[in-house]
Formats: sequence, structure tokens, C-alpha cells
Amino acid sequence: MTEPHSSPGSATAPLRRRAYDASASGPLEGVRVLDLSRLFAGNVLTQMLADFGAEVVKVEPPAGDTLRGWKTKGVSTHWKVYARNKKSLCLDLRNERARALLLDLVPSASILIESFRPGVLERMGLSPDVLLARNPRLVVVRISGWGQDGPYHQRPGFGTVIEGMSGFAAINGFEDREPVLPPMYLADGVAGVYGASAAMMALREAERDGGAGQVIDLPLYDPLFALLGPQAANYRLTGQPRRATGSRSSNSAPRNAYRCRDGKYVSLSGSTQSMAERVFKAIGRPELIEDPRFRTNADRLKNVEALDALIGDFIGGMDQAELVALMEAAEVTVGPIYDIAQIMTDPHVVEREIIADYPDEEIGHLPMHHVVPRLARTPGSIRTPAPGLGQHNRDLLAEVGVDEAAYADLLSAGVAIEDGEGAR
Repeated sequence: MTEPHSSPGSATAPLRRRAYDASASGPLEGVRVLDLSRLFAGNVLTQMLADFGAEVVKVEPPAGDTLRGWKTKGVSTHWKVYARNKKSLCLDLRNERARALLLDLVPSASILIESFRPGVLERMGLSPDVLLARNPRLVVVRISGWGQDGPYHQRPGFGTVIEGMSGFAAINGFEDREPVLPPMYLADGVAGVYGASAAMMALREAERDGGAGQVIDLPLYDPLFALLGPQAANYRLTGQPRRATGSRSSNSAPRNAYRCRDGKYVSLSGSTQSMAERVFKAIGRPELIEDPRFRTNADRLKNVEALDALIGDFIGGMDQAELVALMEAAEVTVGPIYDIAQIMTDPHVVEREIIADYPDEEIGHLPMHHVVPRLARTPGSIRTPAPGLGQHNRDLLAEVGVDEAAYADLLSAGVAIEDGEGAR
């Protein structure tokens, strides 16, 4: 375990992180979250809350959360990473007794997350009205693809479709090729981060004097569209949709990924006038500062092909490490383009402990992203590994009066499922 550099309670001092501390707490200690969601967006949302001390109870079906089945070489890496710090309660919510038990737990919760298709929660007898009647201060986050209303609200809401229809794919990649979907769960991840923020806003309101709970309608579509910036305004002004520009920017130049002599790549950005001038000096072409093709940012955007050819020719004559050292000495914004193997050995990543090497019973140690963001006085932490399926059933159901005999009956009836080993 790494100790903090600063004394506990320091509000501003740099912090070295605790890679694993089962006794740690956080600013959300005392907040219980019932997480009925599946797949990625809900798990991102609740992982953020769990990392900062919330007690997140994953309410899983008998088959377990879908992330348990996403495996690499037989290891459920997605589950291990995104279910850290959580508990597992396995109930078959198709059963009326299971739904009654869930309702019994609602008064103890501050937040409830669900990601069923709109209308399913209502058909289960667990509508927001029912939940808020049990707990008037409950925050209910409803994750879906398209929202709880609108013409598309009953469509399947997978992130792939959202990434296409949001406008993201159309501007990603290169103009002379097909649109490019992201190689990761972008729509889900963005919605998860937005959802964590929204849940905290609503919780703040619920905890104020006279405050009350409420429902948060969290589609995957809306947050990703919001993140794409002023496209609608730009279209209204120009009458032209934004086109795909590869690694170039439509707002500033130079900005691109450039190939070095050794076949490696660097990313470079000259997004301010002073930075562009430094680039010209660094490549040995200070006269370009007054070249009418490149004098202003607007000029550079008009002549970006010629600009990239000049910069690319210079960079193509140097190896990556040599080029980066030269540009950094000239205070130019440049960096090597990494893959994960390079990221894991980068000295900045290592020093700041951006990757936590977490103890794992199955494979010894499991590297995963550390807690984000960093709070100086009340930091988050990785306290416990991802739970086995139904690992916490007994303790959680005991809170609502289920003794050992009653619990055995629930197991035999298939209302509750317990598999302490599970897909860990």
C-alpha cells in the first residue's frame, strides 16, 4: 500500500494513492445505491459512486450481470474492473416475492438505477411512483437508449446505434472512407459519467431541508450529442454538416497525427497563434510565420494540406523519441501516440499511479484504472474486489427480516440465487 505524501485531511497537497484499502471510506459513505442496471452505462455510473464510498448493491438476475460474460482468456475483466467496491444481491425479479424483497430495501436506499426498456419497470410493479411512495427522497435514474418518451423510446438502445445516429460516426474517421464507429463503449461511458453527476445533483436536492426525490431520465443519446459541441449552431450558420477530417481539427491548424521515420506516430497541436509560431521555429521554418498562407489560424485552415505536408516532411525525417525531445525543448504541444503496452510503462502513468495493480484471487494481480477524479481531502479508493453472484444475499436480506429458515426457502423456490464463487 502506498502512503499519502501529505498528511491526512490536507485539502490541497498532492496525494499518492492507496492501491487497496478495505478500511477506507469516502465522501459518499452512508449513501446506499440499488443498481438494477445491466451492461456498461449503469456500471460506469455506480462504479464512480462506489469508488467514493457509496454502498452499491448490484441487484442481479440469476444469470448475473451481462458484464460477467465478457471475458478475455476466460477472465471476466470487465466485471472485475467495473464491479469493484460493489455488493451482489441476486434476486429473480420475475418472481413477485423477489420484487417484494426489493421494495423492502428501497427505504434504506438513496439512489436506484435501472436500465430496462421503458415501461418494463412499470409492468413489474416497480414504477417510480411506487418506489417514491416507499421512499420519498429516493433518486431514481432511468437509463435507456432514447429516453422514456419520444417516437424512438421503445427501440433497443445499444450504444452502437446511438453512436451512429448521434452524429459521432459521421464526423469520425476520414472523408473519403466509411464513417467510423468508436472501438469502445463511448455512448455508454459518456452517459455513465453524466449520470453520476446528475445523481449527485438530485441527491443534493433530496438531502436539503424540504427536499424530495425525483426521476432522472438518462438516455444514451442525449449526453453523447451534447458532447459533440455546437454542431447544430454551426449547421444553421453555414448550411453545411461538419465533415470527417481524420486527425485534423475543423477549428485550428496545425493539428494532426504525423508519422515518424521509425514508423511510430506523434500527435501535435498548434491551437493557439503562439504555439503555431513555435512549431514553425522548431521545424526550422520561422519565415512561415509571415507566410500569407499560414499567418493566421484562418489562413492555416484554408491551406491545411500544404501546412501538413511541410510539418509532415520534417517529422518524417526523425525518429519518434528524437522528434518528441526536440519539440518539447521548443515548448511545442506534442506527444507520442501510445498503445496500452507503452501506457503501462510510461513514467508519468507509473508515478501518478494511474493504473492500480489490484490483488486478484484468480490471476494474482489485475491492473485497472485507478479512481477518477482525485479528491485531496476525501479521496476515493479501491476497497473490495468485484463480488461473486449473490455473495451478499444473506446480509442484505437479513436487514429486511429474512432469517436463515426464510432464506433457505427463498433459495429453494428460486427467488434468491446464491453463488459465492460466481463469475468473479
